[in-house]
Amino acid sequence: MAFTILGSSYTNSVYTYTFENDSLALKSSVDVGVHPSWVTSHPEDKSLVFAALEQEEGKIVAIKYDSEYKGNLVAEASSGGQDPCSIVVVKDELLIANYSSGSITVLPVSKNAPYILAKSPTCTITLTGSGPNRERQLSSHAHQVFYSDEYDDVLTPDLGGDRVYRLKKDAVGTWKIAGHVEHEAGGGPRHVAIHNGYLYTLLELESSIAKHFFPRSLDSDVELIAKVSTMYNPPPPPNDMLAAEILIPKPNATYPIPYMYVSNRNHPSPEGDSVAIFSLEKPDGPELIAEVRTGLRHLRGMEFGGPGDKYLCAGGLYAGGIRIFERTEGGRNLKLVAQDPSIKSPTGFLWV
Repeated sequence: MAFTILGSSYTNSVYTYTFENDSLALKSSVDVGVHPSWVTSHPEDKSLVFAALEQEEGKIVAIKYDSEYKGNLVAEASSGGQDPCSIVVVKDELLIANYSSGSITVLPVSKNAPYILAKSPTCTITLTGSGPNRERQLSSHAHQVFYSDEYDDVLTPDLGGDRVYRLKKDAVGTWKIAGHVEHEAGGGPRHVAIHNGYLYTLLELESSIAKHFFPRSLDSDVELIAKVSTMYNPPPPPNDMLAAEILIPKPNATYPIPYMYVSNRNHPSPEGDSVAIFSLEKPDGPELIAEVRTGLRHLRGMEFGGPGDKYLCAGGLYAGGIRIFERTEGGRNLKLVAQDPSIKSPTGFLWV
């Protein structure tokens, strides 16, 4: 069975790849502008894809794909900030994390033409904060917009301010900050995942994961349960290690036990960066149970797809191209099944 994967990048294009058995091949591409580093689809039409152009004057573009997944640029708008690095569609709105300007903005969107319904955002939330890392934390840096349908929240890690903000809609339907989770100074929250009532936050600058009890009620306390390293044997400081992605695929018939997967960038090992696999069974966990070397350099983005989220697509921004891994041992391990080392500057993926 052939699978189609869209790839964001630090080039000027969004790419369409075909993965079948042990083969991974570039099928087509569409030029959209500088650094389309994040892509997401409309929940009601998977052929309508939005991309964030991570540049000083941030832009959002809409791409419409045909049945062969050849894309055409059909709309664009300002992101309302600098270097948008993450986007998500929630019903009829596109939420945007603008990294350098430290803001969350909202564009009205539709599954029908003209797709983006305003030339600039209709709502802006500006974050304020800083941290002790003078190279990365002089100001707030919104690094993700993560929508939880279970909580009906949008969570935004602020790498610069060491907080994860919780956004909800107010009585008139406007997104507002409803609370936040505080992290130790210098950790640098990058991405988050939610599972079984717990919030897992990937702290980029110290390559660790914080686990909090995360109640639905805004009036309840958010309690820190554990904090663990993303590696068995981290290189001695100072080092260039930066944790990047955190994923918890939903359990299914093929993989009934949930595991957490985390990418570690810039490891000095000649075998490349690693994907760390964690068990979530212990109350005081997560527990690191495996580290899989990927052969990739600067493993920035990865995403699960295929039947039962059987496969993990991962990319090396600096070297290694794209590699596809299959989950083995019920999800406790990974094995390489396909690769294309010639692909340049991949940043993220969308299985369609």
